[in-house]
Amino acid sequence: MGLLTIIKKQKLKDKEIRVLMLGLDNSGKTTIVKKILNEDVNEVSPTLGFNIRTVTRDQYKLNIWDIGGQKTLRPFWRNYFEKTDFMIWVVDASATDRLNDCRKELHAILNEDRLVGAGVLIWINKLDLVEEDQREKTVQRISSHLDLDQIPEGHNTTIMGCSAYTGYNLDAGMNLVVKEVSDRLFLFD
Repeated sequence: MGLLTIIKKQKLKDKEIRVLMLGLDNSGKTTIVKKILNEDVNEVSPTLGFNIRTVTRDQYKLNIWDIGGQKTLRPFWRNYFEKTDFMIWVVDASATDRLNDCRKELHAILNEDRLVGAGVLIWINKLDLVEEDQREKTVQRISSHLDLDQIPEGHNTTIMGCSAYTGYNLDAGMNLVVKEVSDRLFLFD
C-alpha cells in the first residue's frame, strides 16, 4: 500500500462523524434510523443493547449509534459517550406521561463531561400522531417541559419536530448534524 493510499484512507476516516442516538424506550430511535436508511419501518423491535448503522451525507460518513432506551440499559449509556461528535435525543410526542423521566435523563446526560462540545439535536418524534394544527404547539410545550434553558453551557442545542413514520424533518435534522459537525471539526477542509 503506497503513501498516497494511506493518506486517502486517513482523509476518508477523518470525514467520519460519530452520532449517538438516545432517548427513552419506544421513542422511535430505531425507526428513525431505518427511515433514514430507506428501510421498512413497519417491523421494528426494541433495541437490546445497541446497533451501529452507517449513512453517507455529502462527503461525510455518519456512524449512528442507536442505543436501547429501556430503564435497565440507561446506566450503560455513559459507556458510549467517548468520541461522540453529535448526540440526537428522541422524545415521543405521544407519551406526555413520560416527559418528567425524559427531562431527568436528558439533563443527566448533558451534565456529563465527556459530551461537552458535542452538538445536540432533540427530535420530538411521532408528530404524525398529533393533529397538524397542533404540531407546533406540541413541540413548544414539550420543549418548555424539558427545561432546555437549564442545559449546561457547552452544547449547541436544536429542537425540532419529526416523524419517523412519514420522514418529516429527518433530512433537515441529518443536514443539521453534518453542517454543525463539519463546521466545528473539519474547519480547514
